[in-house]
Amino acid sequence: MKKLTLLLFSCFPLMVFAQLHKGLIIDKSGAPIDGVTISLRRADSTIAVQISKNGFFSFQQPLKGAYILLANAVGYQNFSKTLNLPADSITIAITSDDKTLEQVTVSASKPVIVRKIDRVIFNVENSIVASGATVWDALGKAPGVQTRFDGGITANNKGVVIYMDDKPIRLSGEDLAAYLRSLPSDNIAKIEIIANPTARYDAQGGAVINIISKKPKGDGFNVVLSGAYTQSTYGSYNSSMVFNYRKDKLNVYGSYGYSRRKKDHTESEYIIYNTLGSYSDWRNEKSGLRSGNANSYKIGADYNLTDKQVLGILVNGYNGTNSRPNNILTTIVNNHAVQPDSILHTQNLSNGKASQYSFNLNYKIKLDTNGRNINVDLDYVPYQNKNSQQVDTYGTLGNGSLLRDNYHIFTPSNQNIDIYSGKLDYTDKFWKKWTFESGLKYSSIRTRNSFDFYNNPASGPELMSSRSDRFEYAENISAIYASLTGEVGKWSFEGGLRGEYARTNGKSIVLNSNNKNNYFKLFPTLFVVYKFHKDHEVNLTYNSRISRPEYWRLNPFKSYTSPYTYLEGNPALQPAFIYNGELGYTYKQQYNISLYLRRTVDYFSNISVQDNASKLFYDTQRNLDLSQEMGISASFPIKPASWWEINNYAQGSYRKEKSGYLQARYDYHVWGIYLSSNHAFTINKAQGLKAEISAWYSSPTIQGIYKLAKLYDVSAGVSKSLLKGKGTLRLAVNDLFYGNAYRIDVNYENQLNGFYEKNDTRSATLSFSYRLGGNPAAARKRTSASEEEKKRTQ
Repeated sequence: MKKLTLLLFSCFPLMVFAQLHKGLIIDKSGAPIDGVTISLRRADSTIAVQISKNGFFSFQQPLKGAYILLANAVGYQNFSKTLNLPADSITIAITSDDKTLEQVTVSASKPVIVRKIDRVIFNVENSIVASGATVWDALGKAPGVQTRFDGGITANNKGVVIYMDDKPIRLSGEDLAAYLRSLPSDNIAKIEIIANPTARYDAQGGAVINIISKKPKGDGFNVVLSGAYTQSTYGSYNSSMVFNYRKDKLNVYGSYGYSRRKKDHTESEYIIYNTLGSYSDWRNEKSGLRSGNANSYKIGADYNLTDKQVLGILVNGYNGTNSRPNNILTTIVNNHAVQPDSILHTQNLSNGKASQYSFNLNYKIKLDTNGRNINVDLDYVPYQNKNSQQVDTYGTLGNGSLLRDNYHIFTPSNQNIDIYSGKLDYTDKFWKKWTFESGLKYSSIRTRNSFDFYNNPASGPELMSSRSDRFEYAENISAIYASLTGEVGKWSFEGGLRGEYARTNGKSIVLNSNNKNNYFKLFPTLFVVYKFHKDHEVNLTYNSRISRPEYWRLNPFKSYTSPYTYLEGNPALQPAFIYNGELGYTYKQQYNISLYLRRTVDYFSNISVQDNASKLFYDTQRNLDLSQEMGISASFPIKPASWWEINNYAQGSYRKEKSGYLQARYDYHVWGIYLSSNHAFTINKAQGLKAEISAWYSSPTIQGIYKLAKLYDVSAGVSKSLLKGKGTLRLAVNDLFYGNAYRIDVNYENQLNGFYEKNDTRSATLSFSYRLGGNPAAARKRTSASEEEKKRTQ
């Protein structure tokens, strides 16, 4: 067979093309070798790359002159040869190297957690407890990342902007959580937590979390299939497919995921209404479900116009529905009585449907072989969210007799958002160790919101115009940035400056309000590293950021969950400004310790208000004065044995929150600690049997007037490679001790309330993934023009 293969290859016409038309790569015995990376280089630039299939490879683009041909493969010595093109067909023989094979095999096993100077990388594909479930679940396992019951996400106590493959996700709150729950984590390669983003990133958000998808590569058609079933109180499941087709100048890639989720939800809430001569204790017991299904999909294509120009298109889509039936039992005890005065029975049914599409056109050109290039992105993102809520309440007195007044309302709402954006990035490299980047960006956002309030008596719904509303919001942001990166001796620098000019306008019909805001702000960034020894270096970081309110926070509609409770936004919210400073020390590029200070001015938050006279309780949004935190963090990986990898992280902090609120002021201080430890075990390397234990703990903390109780999580899992390494079976159990439940209390200026919420986080997940074709690896990544806007929609 080997001789036949060589004979067939020798019979190809030895014609002279303006390219390397055919090539064959073999071992010393003459057998063709599959999966070898072959590249052509000229000077310091890679001109073309191919991967051998059944030993064959080819370069179709016009090539002329002297090139260096390189061949690399696991288990073989590197091959290098100077080649003059055009040329006849070529045969390459490479030699096996057992030592190289051993080294490559070891290095290919990525640690679960990698800490770098500017980011923390959580390799989801190597984490058993994060694989097999959803991206939302995987985020909760990433070091320093916490996901909240309301869809909020923080990283080391910072608000974040979520990116997917360097492109922002234009959702927030519960819609963001629903979208991430629709994505199987088996589609994810890694999660990057960037605590201090550079000037290239939009200034929005305290930190950036970038979710990197798996992307098969290689000539031909490649597919990764996965599916998972999760059992908590109820069963949920998801399935997905990731594919790639590459041939010559064209690369087409995409994915599809479907999920169906059903979770139990319980909440215990208390409100103490206390006035002179009156005391009333309200206890709400809520029980319900959080269910829904979602489809997420992506299709993209890159086409090499020339060896220096690439044109790409990318379309993302998401369609999801959700249902939230709740039964609420409210027991009211007045003036410290033994028996309740009355009991309210409320049925609250909320149904929603959301869809988002993202259209991106990208063009990139390399101006020379030294690193100069221009990147252009144009984006359009339409988003729609429809929701309806039915609330029915009836009450009984302590003796069981019915109250006369019942409460029945129906409130449909609709939100449409259109986002247009474009950006231009320029990169130049000079003096070998210096890089200059600059760029422009413009984005335009228009939101249209409608809210109708119907009394729903037996005779038929009655529209209440005074309680209905129409709200429109417009935002235009122009940005320019420049940054310089380089090295001088033992010093490394990166400095940048970003300027953003924003114009906003929010209009409410019922409130007859028109909130306009124009502002220009500069956002400097500075990174300095001094390496005074090969194993020792110190680093200094400073940057400033902005946090703009998500669109739902600006919406003034009142959404009632019972006759006495509702939620509303605030169209007068202003952006918050964040200032970060950090001084760190790194030993052997592995062990890090840092001192940090973070100050947020005019930060905004949801604030609960209880009217003790009318017994009304609601949540609203407002700007507060100051949130400040200082602390120390340390990461220290340990490897007790070749089969046992430990990654530890600890953070101690002192947090201060102060502001004027409700004709008074608060000035709260709290010491806090966050600890995480991840243990990865290789039980049997030959059989592909691995295990993992992950745990974290967050001490009590504060946010505005809210006091948050401790949280913790312990999860474990085991995985087994099957079908010659192309399949993986995983079993993971999450939140074993149900420590990831939220408790919040308020005791301020006659505001006495709180709640305890459980979101069915204890679960077991069984998943399986199978790879067809080439190995999964990262394909071309690009950042679309639409940056922070994607994060803020709902």
